[in-house]
Formats: sequence, C-alpha cells, structure tokens
Amino acid sequence: SIMVLLDLSRFLIGSSPVSVFTVLHEDLAIVGCSDSDGEVMYALDGEEKWFADFKQGKGVHPNPPFIIHFKYVEGTYDTAVANQQICRSNLKNSRKGMKDIPVEKDGPSSLVIYSRDDVELGEMNILVCHVSGFYPAPVNVSWTKNGQKVTEGTSINVPFPNKDSTFTQISRLDFIPQLGDIYSCSVDHPALTEPLTRIWGEEPFCNKPDMEVHLLGPDVHVCS
Repeated sequence: SIMVLLDLSRFLIGSSPVSVFTVLHEDLAIVGCSDSDGEVMYALDGEEKWFADFKQGKGVHPNPPFIIHFKYVEGTYDTAVANQQICRSNLKNSRKGMKDIPVEKDGPSSLVIYSRDDVELGEMNILVCHVSGFYPAPVNVSWTKNGQKVTEGTSINVPFPNKDSTFTQISRLDFIPQLGDIYSCSVDHPALTEPLTRIWGEEPFCNKPDMEVHLLGPDVHVCS
C-alpha cells in the first residue's frame, strides 16, 4: 500500500501594483510513500517542476533545458528524505485503522506512445510512453528494442494526480530512429491481468489485431 499527501494552494499574480488583470495559479506539493518506495514532487499549473530521486540521491528538474527551472532553497532534497520517515510512520498507523477496507484498483484508461520531436532517421530523439487513468500509483513501465529489453536511456517521472483522483505517469526512452527497428512500451498495474503494450515499428505489425503501431520514417503513421 502507499500513502499520498496532497497540498494544493492557489495564488494570484499581477503584472504591477496597478495591474488591471491577475492570473490564478495552482501550486501542488505531493509526499507519498510505501514500504519500498517514496515520492516528493512539486508542480505548478499542472506541470511537474521538481521531484526527489531517492535512487540517485538528488532533486531533479524534469523540464527540458530550454525551459527556465524553478530554484528551490538549499536543503530541499534533505527535507524530502526526512518527510519520507514521517510518511512511513503515518502509513503504519493508517494500515492499522484501515486494514479491513478493500483497496480500489483501476487499470490505465489511456496508453499512448509517440516521439517527442518529428522523426528524422539517424537523429537523436525521445520516445514517450504516456500512461493515464490508473489507481493506485505507480505503474511499472518497460521498454524493448527489437524484442530485447532496454534500460539504458530510460526514465520515468513520479505519479501525477489527475482531477478525477487517478494518476498519470510518463516514461521516456532516448533513441536514434533507424529503419527496421521496432520499439515497444509495456505497462503493468495491479488492476491488469496482463501488461498493456504499444508498439512503434514497421508496417508488418499493422496486420496484428489490438496493436497500435507507429511507422519509423520521415512521416509517422498510425495503423488503423
């Protein structure tokens, strides 16, 4: 089981003291934990701005380099580590009080694979696997290239809450598109009897039912 605490705040920003307009923003902080994993994430207006990577022992700004990164105070990561201890203590107490309540499970309602940039053969790109509509978090995402499991160049963000109380996660794979290469993104979740898979590859796969296939080439197509 996992415990997730949400802190949502709203604030107004005007262009000047005499501004005739203001903009409403939403600031979101998430602290989540389980026995073996944890999450601390900050977002603004629905976009993830910073999260704690407990495996690498540092804070991460997930936005591309061309986007201005928020600056967080020194010690933000250390605070995130301390909050994990508090979260696990609260989780232990919650389990005692909710042990007889069944856990609701919803599998992903949406799974899409696409390239971040227009596809040019031989040029570095990123494949994106977008998973949404599942509860509880997280999902497990795995990648393959030509049937072989790939881990190098892969990453996944922390679960992001949707307004309907489900979650979204995005996994990425750095790749260089070449004709003949076939990629897949598979997603597993406790509510699924078997993993969901999307394929990015060549035209022969279009003949297989229940598969969404993208073709590598100057133009990208989707099999109907």
